[in-house]
Amino acid sequence: MTLSEQRIEQTVLVVDDTKENLNVIGHLLRPFYHVRVANSGARALEIAASLPQPDLILLDVMMPEMDGYQVLTILRQQDETREIPVIFVTAMDDDENEEHGLALGAVDYISKPVKPMLLLARVKAHLELKASRDRLANQNAYLDAEVYRRTLENEVIKDFSLHALASLAEKRDNETGNHLHRTKSYIEVLMEHLKDHPRFASQLTDPEARKRIAKAAPLHDIGKVGIPDGILLKPGKLTPEEFEIMKTHATIGVQAIDDAIKSVSRGREKEANGFMPPIMSPHLFSASALDFLEVCKQIAGGHHEKWDGSGYPLGLMGEQIPLPARLMAIADVFDALISRRHYKLAHSLEDTIAIISEGRGRHFDPDIVDAFLEMKDEIVAISEHFSDPEEDVVALAED
Repeated sequence: MTLSEQRIEQTVLVVDDTKENLNVIGHLLRPFYHVRVANSGARALEIAASLPQPDLILLDVMMPEMDGYQVLTILRQQDETREIPVIFVTAMDDDENEEHGLALGAVDYISKPVKPMLLLARVKAHLELKASRDRLANQNAYLDAEVYRRTLENEVIKDFSLHALASLAEKRDNETGNHLHRTKSYIEVLMEHLKDHPRFASQLTDPEARKRIAKAAPLHDIGKVGIPDGILLKPGKLTPEEFEIMKTHATIGVQAIDDAIKSVSRGREKEANGFMPPIMSPHLFSASALDFLEVCKQIAGGHHEKWDGSGYPLGLMGEQIPLPARLMAIADVFDALISRRHYKLAHSLEDTIAIISEGRGRHFDPDIVDAFLEMKDEIVAISEHFSDPEEDVVALAED
């Protein structure tokens, strides 16, 4: 493709109320560019917003009804024409008029009568500048889209990894994967309902904070990977000694997640001392990622704590228990009661709701119980939507 062929793909709009000026300038430009013409400001605005949209506008200032300054002002106000470069071509060549035109957003000023070589040089320069800006904008748009695509891809991989990790713990306990979906969804419903509550607004108003809690919920029993099968899979009631061992799964979960957090901190120290390749940089872990791990730790370690201090592993009371753990506690207990497990039959919905209500202010945060009861129908709908397949329930009962 020759230079002339490359240029002719670009469109120049020439605006002048005098036919002779349109003919002269059009004749100069047509060997190199696609030329459109308008003999009024109103017509210029129509053409500028239509296809093929001009890459550059040569605009006369002194026109009846709507002068060039008015046309340029409107062009700069409209999204579809804001970025089109405009060169004023006018017999008004005093400094004051030129400054006024440039202040309105014109990129250049050419005096009449036009000098052909000067006109072509100015047009060529501004079109090349616009082409460069367009390439840069397109490249930035591509890079933004690529960053967005890879971010989504990383989120999918992260979510898949988290779910796989959480499922590993649940499978060891002969749980079905739907338990993870149900408890996460219960918590999402509760948080949405509580986000404007005076006690919880500071922690739940931010959508990202709610998202972290929901994503961390499936890891609540990750510590069960450290419980012996003989206890974890026992079909009957655990002995007091066995139950003490079972209770350690909360502490095991905390330790595992805490080790992950510490490993990032150690990695940062190594990087600071020049011992770590950039590809393994802990700075890849953002503050939000560390916040997420902290929420995971709170849920794993605190979802068996009770409002009255009778829970484990630390015997925390009331608001000493982190909010994510308080939310997880009621979601986990509800799902455990209403679902069939390898060591028990399912409770009826009526009995389950009664047990939750009786736990208000003893086992559970009273305001979260109130929210649970208000959202009962939606929570029950979630339990039915993610109900365990019958074959899975039978398999659990036979194990």
